Amino acid sequence: MSGDRPTAGVDDRLPAPPRPVGLRTRYCGELRPADIGQQVSLCGWVDHRREHGDKLAFVDLRDHTGLVQCVVEGAHALRSEFVLRVTGTVRERPEGTANDQLATGQVELAGCQVEVLAAADPPPFVLDGYTDADEALRLRYRYLDLRTGRMQRNLRLRARVVSALRRSMEGQGFTELETPLLWTPTPEGAREFAIPSRLNHGSFYVLPQSPQIAKQLLMVGGFDRYFQIARCLRDEDPRADRQYEFTQLDLEASFVTEADVRAFVTEAVSAGVEAGRGERPAEFVEMTWAEALDTYGVDKPDLRFGMRLVECTPLFAATSFNAFKAPAIKAIRVPGGAGFTRSRLDGLVERAKSLGARGLVWMRVEPAEGAGGPGAPLGLDSPVAKFLSDDEKVALVAATEAEPGDLLLLVADEHRRACEVLGQLRVDIGRPPVGEGPLRFCWVVDFPLFDGLDEDGRPQAAHHPFTMPHPDDLDRFDTDPLSVRAQSYDLVCNGWELGSGSIRIHRSDVQAQVLSALGIAPEEAEARFGFLLGAFRFGAPPHGGFAVGVDRLVAILAGEDSIRDVIAFPKTQSGADPMTGAPKPLGPRQLRELGLRDLAGPKPPAR
Repeated sequence: MSGDRPTAGVDDRLPAPPRPVGLRTRYCGELRPADIGQQVSLCGWVDHRREHGDKLAFVDLRDHTGLVQCVVEGAHALRSEFVLRVTGTVRERPEGTANDQLATGQVELAGCQVEVLAAADPPPFVLDGYTDADEALRLRYRYLDLRTGRMQRNLRLRARVVSALRRSMEGQGFTELETPLLWTPTPEGAREFAIPSRLNHGSFYVLPQSPQIAKQLLMVGGFDRYFQIARCLRDEDPRADRQYEFTQLDLEASFVTEADVRAFVTEAVSAGVEAGRGERPAEFVEMTWAEALDTYGVDKPDLRFGMRLVECTPLFAATSFNAFKAPAIKAIRVPGGAGFTRSRLDGLVERAKSLGARGLVWMRVEPAEGAGGPGAPLGLDSPVAKFLSDDEKVALVAATEAEPGDLLLLVADEHRRACEVLGQLRVDIGRPPVGEGPLRFCWVVDFPLFDGLDEDGRPQAAHHPFTMPHPDDLDRFDTDPLSVRAQSYDLVCNGWELGSGSIRIHRSDVQAQVLSALGIAPEEAEARFGFLLGAFRFGAPPHGGFAVGVDRLVAILAGEDSIRDVIAFPKTQSGADPMTGAPKPLGPRQLRELGLRDLAGPKPPAR
């Protein structure tokens, strides 16, 4: 996290700042040569002060639009981050002193009268972006970090994107409705934050990990198209793309197909991108979950670069190389990777093993001995090359379209594991930085309804248990549940999962079948979410929905690696808030009111 100084002035692509009121008549970053001769009043913070002789100083005054140079007499008491009101006359800078790197660099404020609105202690880190401070320090003084050009741009970008999302949903006929923040425990998979009830000791609310059940009840209530810029909370370990608190564009619609829902979301996200970048994104491509796994090794493929997985299993059907006697063999070609050092290659082998593979085979591609020129035969330099036949080598080079200087990486294992290991290596080696290249959106469809079996041999829900199975797969529920597809879909951009959605179960018989497969008995189902099942008995329309991660979308548009840099007050990766010191223990009185005891605290003295 670093703070870029806001010296560029007002961005002409953005809406003009609002008309100043109160103590100021203009904004710092909007002054131009056309304003020469005008008397203006500016308000902001001292960005820099430079002495010029005994009685004169140049003060760079900064607000969120940029900064402007003010010529001030007797400015010795002014320091960085003092809050000022400066009144003066706009004039052209003297010849030879213009600053072409500054939007206001042709003018300055002269004859200045200065009013100190608030003094300031020296800040604990430099705010102009020339010095990178530790992230923990920036989060400790987040209110100062928010003054930097980077955070000003990111959060104002976020506001524009959210506004565009809202306008798009309203334009598509959706009604904005709020759902409760104090909710009942639900079986959606993620760990929930529990809130003890003061009036009902021993009972708890939970903070919603999503408005999933509430919005389905809105469909039962006849609100055909609902949306919400929803705050959601999940007690899962924070990371670069995950926080305890996050925001999503949540939507649900009745009497719709999967394609309808995807069209709603595509339009809204395109509007958000246009608000952030000035143009709509290119076409949203579509692929099945199986295609994504087979081609990219992940269900959130980054389409900005190649290195696709190549199916090599048939090439080695009769191989004598024991390591390749496996259910599946997949390969990727790393252009120019033949130059990798041996230590880096050894590191890739260890990385593959840490991901669950039995091993990794690498092969450098080079011209065959004595050959040269276009079309010349190629050779493979690898510790295992001697175990492969000439026909296998030729077939491998042809299948991967390898060229001299390339590197081939192969994994032989179960199909899914081989794909996932190579998919992660593909990302490790080739993924560009977040802000580099175009935005490549992709819809991934036809996910499995179940994701493996638990210890008791029962299927585990891949998403939540309210996802409608594919109608063509209902007859395989009892015989082959892991082959049942879900009517679900994810939106992916540049390797980030932006959100998930599905057509929901609205038939009580199908819902009972899914819950039974998951090992949830009717009595337990009634106790946990009987209010939803009960609502379905009064006539539930077919419906489906989606949720777009606003934090992730804005981070991509801002070119940030972490969503912490597009959230005003985020938590650290340990879940702490260095600014407020949260989380903190409750006092004895609060614990008593809630009917709680601090079992982790000091034990009472023995009597």
